[in-house]
Amino acid sequence: MAENTKKKIAIVLKGYPRLSETFIAQEILALEQRGWPLDIWSLRHPTDPSIHPMHKAIKSPVFYLPEYLYQAPFRVLAGAFWALRQPGFAKLIKTFWRDYKREPTANRIRRLGQAMVIGRELSPSVVHLHVHFLHTPGSVVYYTAILTNRQWTFSAHAKDIWTTPEWEKREKIKSAAWGVTCTQQGAEYLNSLTDGDDKVTLVYHGLDLSRFPDAPKKRADRDGSDASNPVRIMSVGRAVTKKGFDDLIKALAALPKNLHWQFVHVGGGELLAALKQQARNNGIDKRIIFMGPKNQTDIITLLREADMFVLPSKQAKSGDQDGLPNVLMEAATQKLAIIASNFAGIPEFIRDGKEGVLTPPSDWGNLSNAINMLARDPARRHKLGTAAYKRLRSEFSMDGGIDIMEDKFQQLFSAKPYDSH
Repeated sequence: MAENTKKKIAIVLKGYPRLSETFIAQEILALEQRGWPLDIWSLRHPTDPSIHPMHKAIKSPVFYLPEYLYQAPFRVLAGAFWALRQPGFAKLIKTFWRDYKREPTANRIRRLGQAMVIGRELSPSVVHLHVHFLHTPGSVVYYTAILTNRQWTFSAHAKDIWTTPEWEKREKIKSAAWGVTCTQQGAEYLNSLTDGDDKVTLVYHGLDLSRFPDAPKKRADRDGSDASNPVRIMSVGRAVTKKGFDDLIKALAALPKNLHWQFVHVGGGELLAALKQQARNNGIDKRIIFMGPKNQTDIITLLREADMFVLPSKQAKSGDQDGLPNVLMEAATQKLAIIASNFAGIPEFIRDGKEGVLTPPSDWGNLSNAINMLARDPARRHKLGTAAYKRLRSEFSMDGGIDIMEDKFQQLFSAKPYDSH
């Protein structure tokens, strides 16, 4: 690897680039534009059919680890032989063995191998590691930090907070210099694991509003009474349990026969085929368009054409759940009326009856009633959409969160850690 005279932060992610993680791309691009030299390391190669315009704007170099160790035996062996000679190797093996006894899986071994590879291949100019997600990527960075004697920090989001074993979260948080997370609920929970040493700070993702066009000056006054001009309902998200799209299909099927509507879903996901079958079984498949993954430009166009946005998030059986989905804020940029679950970090942005309508998670009957009432009331949709837009601009813009991140990095490396500052 070519050496860089500037000190760098290595940003480590599970997969890069990902359409579903534009909030991470937004943060990387903002830090880069403020002059912070970065390297990006990904545990997986991209799988999405397209990328977001922000990914094209990011100039930092990207490096990929072997997703499975057998795919790159020479890199793994070189990493292992290199690791044997490092002062941190004994502590790494002791830590790994303690973890492996509690979770004896191939995935745990893979994390160790990836840590040895990245440890060997990191540029000497990388002085700090920052990881997105506490689960698998967090383990790789935790082990790498031990092996290379580097500090590390983390951004926790949703699934990693609620599905990682408690013992693992405690030990990682203790090892890290600090962490941030995107909801008050998540911050309070993670800090409850620190024995009074509050290491985790609330940092809302927010949005870079310059990336979005002005909201439409006027929306159609559709009220569901005209079969030729139905109310347009929209949602964006992966077809996974925690998004609650199965509840949404039930809610749509229960709508009154005299309400004319059309629903558009954007996103891929493992449950997409099941959702399509559920729509067919309920006889509403002709009113639903499953568009699959779309780029940001297409999504914004759809948001501008819609009448309401619905996201009925809930907790999956695995414990996985949303934090504060960025897509709700994206809908708010277009002054779109929002119906969502009163769950996780959502009420931190959408307050029931003020910026949108909140319904109990997994309550498809209540959800159906909320959709029915809002579909028939264009004036209320306008009022809620405008309020969400105002709250977004005043309290959930991106710059405040990036200021916090930058300040925390500056504190780690004293006043001016980087040559570019």
